[in-house]
Amino acid sequence: MILASALLFVGFLAAWQWMPALFGIPAFIIPSVGTVWDEFLRMLGHDRLVFHTAITAMQVGIGFILGVLLGIVCGFALGLSPSAEFVLSPYILALQIAPKVAFAPLFIIWFGYTVYPKILVCILIVFFPIMINVLGAVRALDPDIVRLARAFTASRVQVFWKIELPAAMPPLFAGLRIAATLAVIGVLVGELVGGNIGLGYLLAFGEGAGNTAMVFVTIILLTLIGIVLYGLVVLVEGRVLHYLPARARLAT
Repeated sequence: MILASALLFVGFLAAWQWMPALFGIPAFIIPSVGTVWDEFLRMLGHDRLVFHTAITAMQVGIGFILGVLLGIVCGFALGLSPSAEFVLSPYILALQIAPKVAFAPLFIIWFGYTVYPKILVCILIVFFPIMINVLGAVRALDPDIVRLARAFTASRVQVFWKIELPAAMPPLFAGLRIAATLAVIGVLVGELVGGNIGLGYLLAFGEGAGNTAMVFVTIILLTLIGIVLYGLVVLVEGRVLHYLPARARLAT
């Protein structure tokens, strides 16, 4: 399987290198792999590419962690308190329906051209998949299991740690997989709307300069950041949910 994936990747690179010229597609539309590589090397030396990549990765990491923590807390709080869910659900639904990217200009007005608008947009985008999955897991928990634990004199804290939290783990990691793919989008939107650092800034700069190769470089690096974050989630999931078969983990 690994060999097949490697061969497919090599074939993709070969097609990218020679197919555009073969079909007469100009380099400013689809630059070749060699052109993109040359631009990558140029950006390393002249455009502080490592610095901008590190800034974007840092914002993605912070926004992802804060969004996950907030989603877990709210998911459990709403799932364990039906009255709180009844009161807050209309407002949460309205916030969920509202386009998250539309908040980026508002955050920039409030906090200026700093890292905070990017992180806040990332938090908003990450928050909902986590909260919804945790809330659904708590709702789906069989109440008879909780009653049985209480009948054996289990405290509220013990019920949470021994029953409710483990039951929410598989759906939580399913939400983490989704959130990992969305976190980069949240930061990128903030950087595109207003920012002078980060890969989003380089992406907008390359677009304004008509430098297609520069745009390709930034897209590839943004994709790599998302892949690394997704890989970390899968790695942690394998450690935490080691008692589940691999097929069952992928199905959650």
